Amino acid sequence: MLRKKLNRNAQVNNETGLGTNTALAGGRFFNKDGVPNINVTGLPLWRRLNVYHSMLSMKRWNFITIILLFFVTINLFFALIYLLIGIDHLGGMVAGSDAEKFGEAFFFSAQTFTTVGYGRINPIGFTASLAASLEALTGLMSFALVTGMLYGRFARPRAFIRYSKNAIFAPFKDGVALMYRMVPYTKNYLINVEVKLTLAVKIVEDGQMKNRFFNMPLDIMKATTMTSSWTLVHIINEDSPLYGFSKEDMANAEAEVLVFVQGFDESFSNTVVSRSSYIYEDFVFGAKFSPMFHPNEDKTSTVLHLDRLDDYEEVELPMKF
Repeated sequence: MLRKKLNRNAQVNNETGLGTNTALAGGRFFNKDGVPNINVTGLPLWRRLNVYHSMLSMKRWNFITIILLFFVTINLFFALIYLLIGIDHLGGMVAGSDAEKFGEAFFFSAQTFTTVGYGRINPIGFTASLAASLEALTGLMSFALVTGMLYGRFARPRAFIRYSKNAIFAPFKDGVALMYRMVPYTKNYLINVEVKLTLAVKIVEDGQMKNRFFNMPLDIMKATTMTSSWTLVHIINEDSPLYGFSKEDMANAEAEVLVFVQGFDESFSNTVVSRSSYIYEDFVFGAKFSPMFHPNEDKTSTVLHLDRLDDYEEVELPMKF
C-alpha cells in the first residue's frame, strides 16, 4: 500500500551508503546528535577502540575526568613501587605512620611525574633512582600526548550548529511544508553552506520489507553565509516523496528525515560537516516556528535568542494529514 502511495515523481537517492534490507538494520539511522546509530562488535575492544579519536570527540568533562583518573592512577602505581622498594630508599622522609609514608611516596611520585622535583625527598640507591627515572620519562611522554590531544580538541574543525528539537508541518504558500531550523551557537560563522535532506522509509517491494531513500528538495538549499537562524523548508508538492502521505503512512513507514550540512568555516579555514535526523516522534503537525531574533532597542544590531530555537505555535493546516 505504501509503495503505491509513494510519489512517482520523487527522486530516488541511491548514494546514502545505508543498507536497504530492513532485516539487517534496526532503529533510526542517525541519532539526534548526528552519530550513526550503530553498535560495532566482532573485534576485541582494544583493536576497534580508536583511543585518539575517542579522546578528541568525547565530551569535555569526560575528557578532563579521564586525564585526572590517569594522573591519580599512575601516581598510585609508582607510590606502591617506592613502598615495595623500601621507604628507607627515599631520603628526606619525615613521615611517622604508614599512612603518612604512603602520602609522602604518592606526592614524591607526583613531583617526579611532573618533573617538578622540589628536592626535599630524593631517591637513594640504584633501584629507587631507576624507578624515578622511568617515572620521569613516563611523565614527559604523557604530558606530550595530553598536550597534543588538547590542541587537537581545540583545533579540530567542526560545525557548531544546533538543530530544532522538532520538524514541523506548517502552512506555506497556500500549501504545506515540512520545516526545521538550525542556528550557529558560536562565532564560528559558516559560508557557502549547503543542506541536503533525505527521506528514509520502509516499504514492501517484491514481498520484502526494504529501506528506500528519496531526495527532499528544499525551497532554499544553499546560503552564502550562515550567521543567524535558518529555517529549512521542504514544500510538499508533486515533487515531494511525502506527497499524498498521511500521519498513519509516515508512522507505518517509520519515516526518518536525514539532514546533511556542509559549509566552510572562516575560523578554521576548512570545510566542516554536520548531521542530524528526525523520526516520526519528532514531527509536529500543524505548527509554525516562533521568531527567535529581533532588532535591539536602538535598531543598530540584531538580538538572536538561542533558547528560542525549539519554540513553535500551533496553527491550522490547509490540508489534512
